[in-house]
Amino acid sequence: MKRILVTGGAGFIGSHLCERLHSLNYDVYSIDNYFTGKKSNHIDGVNYIEGSTSDINELINFKPNIVYHLGEYSRVEQSFEDIDRLWSYNKDGTFAVLQFCKEHNSKIVYAGSSTKFGDGGIGRSQSPYAWCKATNSELVKNYGEWFNLNYAIVYFYNVYGPREIAKGKYATLIGLFKEKAKNNQKLTVVNPGTQKRNFTHVEDIIEGLILVGEKGTGDNYGIGSPEAYSVLEIANFFNRPIIMIPERPGNRMDAEIDTSKTEALGWKPKWSIKDYLSSQ
Repeated sequence: MKRILVTGGAGFIGSHLCERLHSLNYDVYSIDNYFTGKKSNHIDGVNYIEGSTSDINELINFKPNIVYHLGEYSRVEQSFEDIDRLWSYNKDGTFAVLQFCKEHNSKIVYAGSSTKFGDGGIGRSQSPYAWCKATNSELVKNYGEWFNLNYAIVYFYNVYGPREIAKGKYATLIGLFKEKAKNNQKLTVVNPGTQKRNFTHVEDIIEGLILVGEKGTGDNYGIGSPEAYSVLEIANFFNRPIIMIPERPGNRMDAEIDTSKTEALGWKPKWSIKDYLSSQ
């Protein structure tokens, strides 16, 4: 039985990945610091270890076949004020995970960020988060070249679905809109509102992750819906009053999406954001 380690396994995407891996009869372990992860996301049969990825060598005493590294800080605009936390999780933590994978000869599937493809390529430096993720993807590739590390890098596009964060500073856009609409509140949209996103259901993300973990190697495994909608288009779908708020640093207008390498493994998206919202 293959042994799999998921960093951030109690988070939104990580918990879905743990659930699917467990259903496929993998021996699944999670390491999570519970910054945004929740113990209510735990899946029966999965082994949970609480702690920081920077301490992975002290916390994990076995060799995983695959490490899915999802456990990083993952907010764009908030990264300007959370830069200390960003550096700790995304630089110190990821370096420790790479060293661990090198020493144990474990394959790493790294969750890069589609922000680096934003606005014709300038998106990679538009925020501390985007820069950290773009340079981490380069570091993972270099570990592959320098140390013959088996790796694959995936890129998510605006994930939504069950267990997404719906309240507070780290809420996802769809989660926040759903929560406000449920409470008959006005929706807030960052100017200009025409910025487009490829909203992708978490089940489509997991299908891609599993395939890349099993068959993928190298960079550029995009996992995202081909349908792009503006934030205003999505907000209007909720039929609630909308308040436009000033543009924020790091706010990209669009992002290129290329899912060809993932599709070559047999992946295709099955969900549409508008169908999902209609069913809620």
